[in-house]
Amino acid sequence: MSNVPTSLLDFPCFDIERNGVRVHGRIGGRGEPLLLLHGHPQTHLIWHRVAPALAERFTLVALDLRGYGDSGRPPADPEHANHSKREMALDALAAMRHHGFERFGILAHDRGARVAHRLAADHPATVQRMLLLDIAPTLAMYEHTSEAFARAYWHWFFLIQPPPLPEALIASDPVRYIRSVMGGRHAGLAPFAPEVMAEYERCAAIAGTAESICEDYRASAGIDLDHDRADIAANARLQMPLRVLWGAHGAVGNCFDVLALWRERADLVEGRALPCGHYVPEEAPGELLAEALDFFAPLTPSSSSKGSRP
Repeated sequence: MSNVPTSLLDFPCFDIERNGVRVHGRIGGRGEPLLLLHGHPQTHLIWHRVAPALAERFTLVALDLRGYGDSGRPPADPEHANHSKREMALDALAAMRHHGFERFGILAHDRGARVAHRLAADHPATVQRMLLLDIAPTLAMYEHTSEAFARAYWHWFFLIQPPPLPEALIASDPVRYIRSVMGGRHAGLAPFAPEVMAEYERCAAIAGTAESICEDYRASAGIDLDHDRADIAANARLQMPLRVLWGAHGAVGNCFDVLALWRERADLVEGRALPCGHYVPEEAPGELLAEALDFFAPLTPSSSSKGSRP
């Protein structure tokens, strides 16, 4: 009989600290390591519908990005470096190494997928294969922004405005902000389990969240683009297998040629649209699970990777 928890909420929690910033997450399952990274404005609980089945095959490490969930909220800085995807990637790498994992797969959505991209670019030897959900490369999305994308992703341009206006407006009613951003997409609020939505709302109300959310996006429109341009100038391309999935009813797939843009940055790219909107793990968990089990199958069965758990 399986001893894998049947709910993500039953996976043991852990906290580590890196450079004074708490990194919170859960770990559970058996088999080769798989890092799970969430998007905005959510937490690691986005994986609650697929984690139990994935945990039958993989040891899952599901993190809250800095500024989100129960991870730390570092102070703002003039360069927005504290919220750069490079720093977030180092948080993720520290968490994996804390558990003894030197090489691993990554499944990541939205902001977490941008962190995964930076982790794979900066530390390619650690990433075996990577499955990214509903994003194109950040620099490409800014360079190819259209009116349709700007209208659909209004928060990209609201959050990068100078402080303190965006953070003051969010902090004045964080629940309304969460519900406006998440409910304004293809499927409204219907895909989100009430108990999970309550957690998103709880975490959005934690002091410092509004500032960190804005700094995350300011970093993406500034220092993160500098890092991306440096990769391109050096002709640094991702070499590990990459699968990208996007929502057929979402703005990313409708506004960008997702596969073409990723093929500008990586050598081994495949992917397709799924019948959902932006929030793939909660809108199309069955389809995502099938894709993930297929894509990460080369990681199992194996007992040779350092850190494998029986």
